[in-house]
Amino acid sequence: MDETSLKSLLEHLPVSWWEADRELRVIDSGGGAFDDSVTAQRFLDTVRQELPEPAAAPETSHWQAQFDGRVFDVNWALGVPRQGRSRGLAVEVGTRAAGARRYDAFADLAPAAAFIRDADGRYLWANHAYAHLYGTTPEHIIGECVADVDGPADAAQVVALDREVLARGKPVRHTLTYHRADGSSGQAAGHRFPVREAGRTCVAGIYIDISDYTRALRQRREAEENLHALRDHSGLACALISAGGRIQQASAAAAELLQTRLSDLVGRRAHTVLAPASELPGLRRSWHDLIARRSRRIQTSAVLLDARGRQRRARLHLTTVGRSAARATSVWAVVTHQGLAHDAHPQLTASQVRILSLLAAGRSNAEIATSLHLSRQTVDYHLSRLRDLLDAPTRPALVARAYVLGILDPQTWPPRSATACHPHSAT
Repeated sequence: MDETSLKSLLEHLPVSWWEADRELRVIDSGGGAFDDSVTAQRFLDTVRQELPEPAAAPETSHWQAQFDGRVFDVNWALGVPRQGRSRGLAVEVGTRAAGARRYDAFADLAPAAAFIRDADGRYLWANHAYAHLYGTTPEHIIGECVADVDGPADAAQVVALDREVLARGKPVRHTLTYHRADGSSGQAAGHRFPVREAGRTCVAGIYIDISDYTRALRQRREAEENLHALRDHSGLACALISAGGRIQQASAAAAELLQTRLSDLVGRRAHTVLAPASELPGLRRSWHDLIARRSRRIQTSAVLLDARGRQRRARLHLTTVGRSAARATSVWAVVTHQGLAHDAHPQLTASQVRILSLLAAGRSNAEIATSLHLSRQTVDYHLSRLRDLLDAPTRPALVARAYVLGILDPQTWPPRSATACHPHSAT
């Protein structure tokens, strides 16, 4: 083998050869261990510091030297030439010490996918997490080129990113899409950065597979969009109320019901849209039962107060949200039935409401008086008073007003007071 062929062979091996002058300046060098003559000169300077003293070992021409965390077998007769030029050869045999590689096991078994590739796109190292992304083992990846592991589209992306890192010489953080061995796509986020490996500048990367995370985010976003569409297009007046009683979300129908803008409704305290009514204490108790998870859903009624000061009675369906074992995080409130908006009128007495329910059942004045153990005159007075309070000139109009104002429950027979309906809960 001639000298040219030998030099060509050494360029592909982890060795370094040099020729130095009397001052130990590199005149010529080569081999695949170092990228350039500058590194070879640094190596030579380091080796010189580790040379044995000639007086102590005049025949020494072979020893081990350490450089940049790597170990070399050095062959160099006495190291320092007495006259003319000298030649030397160093062969890389390992790392400085076992302690310098003490983190290898962690890198190999870390859950984050990691790799090292040379400038030509050939894998020098990959851990198990990285190989798992492709459904294989590190042994089947190391030594392969990018095009052998990734499909054409992915390989082009990988090569472009590698070149960017090598050109900039700085780390790059990004999220990329890749294809698994089964053809499905995945996403990974991490860093790609330049490293020195075997005397060469290479590209290393550390990535976390976020496919499941992004899929969960997408499914959650789709669920929220579907919920918002259902909320806004169903026509139901509804609101999501925090455990502390603040409106977090609301439908356009709820804002219209309360005669306010949606932006003004969200963020308000829920109790500010409730008018004083006899059932408020019971509603508060039901709310505490929901938040404490003694009940999961409740049907009840309340009198709502709109921005114009008008009131209307509404049937509410309250359902807890959140999977916490101790407390519910929020409650969905849905208006299932609503009465007619009206100006506030004096609170009806229990006797007046009872008279209205009997009147709606078709009872005559005499029958109402007998049922309630009242005189006929007392019943006539109450009916006259009710027509004034509810602005109803006739008995049928009085019954109709009692229903549209939410005084009587439209879902029960015989007729009865809407406020007399005890909250129905499900645990």
